[in-house]
Amino acid sequence: MEKTNVQCDATNRVDWPAFGEALFDLVRRTSCELPADVEAALKRAHDEEAPDSTARMVLAAFLENMALAREKQAPLCQDTGVPLFFVHHPPGLSRRTMRRVCEEVVARATREQLLRPNAVDPVTGRNSGTCVGRGTPGVFFEEWDDDAISVALMLKGGGSENVGRQYSLPDDALSAGRDLEGVRRVVLDAVRRAEGKGCPPGILGICIGADRSSGYAHSKHQLLRPLDDVNPDPALAELEARILREANTLGIGPLGLGGKTTLLGVKIGALHRHPASFFVTVTYMCWEHRRREIRIEADGTYRFTG
Repeated sequence: MEKTNVQCDATNRVDWPAFGEALFDLVRRTSCELPADVEAALKRAHDEEAPDSTARMVLAAFLENMALAREKQAPLCQDTGVPLFFVHHPPGLSRRTMRRVCEEVVARATREQLLRPNAVDPVTGRNSGTCVGRGTPGVFFEEWDDDAISVALMLKGGGSENVGRQYSLPDDALSAGRDLEGVRRVVLDAVRRAEGKGCPPGILGICIGADRSSGYAHSKHQLLRPLDDVNPDPALAELEARILREANTLGIGPLGLGGKTTLLGVKIGALHRHPASFFVTVTYMCWEHRRREIRIEADGTYRFTG
């Protein structure tokens, strides 16, 4: 277990510089090392592809890239993505201060070339040079009854973000009604449309229901789930397994060059919807599913939990 001098006392006062060091370690690990479940899924996919196939060759290159990035502590991909922080914290902490620390850590990581400058003003076209700007990094807060602070980080690449989709059911063109069969049809349509542009094999985060904006947020939350977990809702668990199985028969394969492995995982959540609306939101994550989670205990120790 790694230690810092982070102090979370009874009044929830935090040593913010030490908190920032813990977050910097989180950014470094996330940028340079894939989680164990993602690496294991890629190794299985490699072994299941035909010998001497293009798919197996591509996956072998991915595995070599992972090993080199870990050894050299260098970013896994030239597109280090948009940092998204998901923070669970005890009552009484300043969210404004936590956001400021996240921004400072991201700027430092950009200076140290763990992150690429990915914050561009859409009006002027200027890059901030720090990966910090209006709305970025994304920082999402949730209060919980725990003395610890938990921070999950996801680095969301632009290519995979570009192929995300949102559908409004019914969709007559896809014969997709307002039911789970309709959900299945539109999700597979999203996978077909993405083809190789999302850097497959990918992972899907899906939200059924909600409004347009919260649907995208909740679909990203699904990507924080381990690849080998099982949805507690039996109907959604069955749908996840079916979409994964059927997507991997489409022949898209790694980087869209053909093969058995188009997706590594499918994660579905559901939020209540307005009676007039039935949205299905699909967020696509590339094979470099860069996510990590750190837990800072009340006694000042911290450890990586995912």
